[in-house]
Amino acid sequence: MSSTISIPRPRGTSELSESVYARSKDYVLYKGDSLALLDRFEDQTFDLIFADPPYFLSNGGFTCASGKRVAVKKGDWDTSKGIEADHEFTSAWLKACQRLLKPSGSIWVSGTQHVIFSVGFAMQQLGYKLLNTVTWYKPNASPHLACRYFTHSTEILVWASPPVKGKLQHKFNYKDMKEANGGKQMRDVWALPKTGDEELDANGEGHLWSMTSPKPSEKSHGRHPTQKPIALLERIVDACTDDDALILDPFCGSGTTGVAAVGKGRRFVGIDMDPTYLELTKKRIEAAK
Repeated sequence: MSSTISIPRPRGTSELSESVYARSKDYVLYKGDSLALLDRFEDQTFDLIFADPPYFLSNGGFTCASGKRVAVKKGDWDTSKGIEADHEFTSAWLKACQRLLKPSGSIWVSGTQHVIFSVGFAMQQLGYKLLNTVTWYKPNASPHLACRYFTHSTEILVWASPPVKGKLQHKFNYKDMKEANGGKQMRDVWALPKTGDEELDANGEGHLWSMTSPKPSEKSHGRHPTQKPIALLERIVDACTDDDALILDPFCGSGTTGVAAVGKGRRFVGIDMDPTYLELTKKRIEAAK
């Protein structure tokens, strides 16, 4: 692993150093608006980008948390500004990320039905190559209080590569994923970590990966309303990067991407506007190290 992360040269006269919240030999955290900071990195900087963007759910609705009815108030950043404005924002950050990916790199974006279709459409508009949509199944999903819908128990992750001419160049550790799946090709429906349901199916064609939401131990340093389980990010890091790869999360949140990246011997760059969550990310990464 490199002794330090070399911060890419800024574009124009903008400096990145003024926005550094914390840095170590294997990660840098930046405080600020993602769109503004993404524009300061050089082209083709990152090997992998994972993004868990706003789902635009904090609009006066309710959800179930710990068995209780609570209002959905994740923050102003999660408030919808209308379909067109929301899609414009999605397109803007995806365009910025597209410029930052190496030809061999790829991007993963997580979301529910509230945002993921906008993400997919924006990717098509921008010329991304859509590689897979992975379905993450949550066996411990919260019940739906209105009893007017099926229980929401999945999230969709879109995996895409930057535009290329000719042969695809994105990194995919196919053999490692096949080995992790009992010698069979890994499918695009994931349920992790092991829950007892991951036996080979009747045809011996592979595992269904069953993944719960983050465990209490993953929230020991603090909580974030959209925190992802470490197993999900570890799987993505394993699948799409090699040792010492540089990974970006433009909506860092609780820092799960950074924990997975550094824990797997990669380097990490995270961006968030909220110093509370940047501090949480720092604590989690340092504790994991």
